[in-house]
Amino acid sequence: MSSVFSSKKVKEKLIIFTRYPEAGKTKTRLIPVLGKEGAVTLHRQLTEGVILQAKELQNLDISLEVHFTGGTKKLMEEWLGGEIFYAEQAMGDLGIKMSAAFENSFNSGMEKVVIVGSDCPDLNSQLMGLAFAELEGCDLVFGPALDGGYYLIGMRKFVPEILRGINWGSGEVFAQTIAIAEELNLTFANLLPLADIDRPEDLSILDFKY
Repeated sequence: MSSVFSSKKVKEKLIIFTRYPEAGKTKTRLIPVLGKEGAVTLHRQLTEGVILQAKELQNLDISLEVHFTGGTKKLMEEWLGGEIFYAEQAMGDLGIKMSAAFENSFNSGMEKVVIVGSDCPDLNSQLMGLAFAELEGCDLVFGPALDGGYYLIGMRKFVPEILRGINWGSGEVFAQTIAIAEELNLTFANLLPLADIDRPEDLSILDFKY
């Protein structure tokens, strides 16, 4: 299946990491506040919002992929549409999943690859486009999250070391990643810090009805 953004010699790819929405298995840290249905509804809204923003990049000849966990490709197509390329995330921690996505993309001929999550309501097409622009002059680009992680990471060459030895899920993810980049003498750019919606205290930035 071809991407909605496919063109003759696409060399840039945007990958969205998300999960198929299943009540009780999605946004579990928010279930005590929102309930199972509220949490899964929020997840759907966040993912659909990122997809809409990503589609605005179609005139830039950027390939779009959605890498998912849970569900099946058929269920993902029924949810988000059949004109997107879907792939199951690799087994392992987040670093292994992203490393596999980057490696496969660069092995297929991509020259710039950006991965974003689906938890950041303020992530827009302008920031995604800026990430690709920054990779013209940098090895890496990051979108720092206010919780100490990041909502976006991009590379113009595969650097697996960047995704190893990180305490995923902690507030040290971004700092640890930057330390590795500096140790490897890699150049990088940082986008605007934004908030992810993962915990009950994060809900204050949303006008979410459940």
